[in-house]
Amino acid sequence: MMLTSVLFDLDGTLLDTVDDFMAIIDAMLQEHGKPMANPALVRSQVSDGSVGMLCAAFAMRPDGAGFDDLREDFLRRYTQQLAVHTRPFPGIMDLLDWLDAEGLPWGVVTNKMSRFSIPLIEAMGLAERCGSLICPDQVTHGKPHAEPVLKACAELGVEPGDCVFVGDHLRDIQSGNAAGTATVAALYGYIPAGDDPASWQATHSINNATELRFWLEARRVKETLHV
Repeated sequence: MMLTSVLFDLDGTLLDTVDDFMAIIDAMLQEHGKPMANPALVRSQVSDGSVGMLCAAFAMRPDGAGFDDLREDFLRRYTQQLAVHTRPFPGIMDLLDWLDAEGLPWGVVTNKMSRFSIPLIEAMGLAERCGSLICPDQVTHGKPHAEPVLKACAELGVEPGDCVFVGDHLRDIQSGNAAGTATVAALYGYIPAGDDPASWQATHSINNATELRFWLEARRVKETLHV
């Protein structure tokens, strides 16, 4: 493998978005006369989007009475408050600086709709640096299908076999593996309760972004020595 690029999942891998979700959910719970949500429970459902988080926080099923209205209210609020508390995970900005300095393009492959992902990336000041942003409404098949990863590689102008895809959910690893990239499991992310990342068949796993940089740097050194 000749390392040429890196792709990231968005929520739980590149950006720590859960505090914005929690602020909105807790405000909604308060308005409905319900107790505050368990942060750990909501965090474990972030990868399942608004449906998963709201079902956990309100102890409801998605086919329950009033759920659709609840979800619309959440999405409306999130549109207005999607970058209040969100921050890059520790070490991410240093990692992106290193990638830019090395001339390694990077991008994002997410299951977050573009109407949220695009303004979020812009609000974080990353839009000009992100070489590709692939959202589910831009492809026929979202993760865990290979299509979004292959589309991102095409936009970056790189071969999938020379790319690394980093994510905190099984479907990220499945998508990367299906596309032929190396895959890295981000153990610091929003791992669903009961999931065992060791069973995901990722190429590598990391506990933080600094570990990822060390791993990528080691691959670059091996390439140099090989040449």
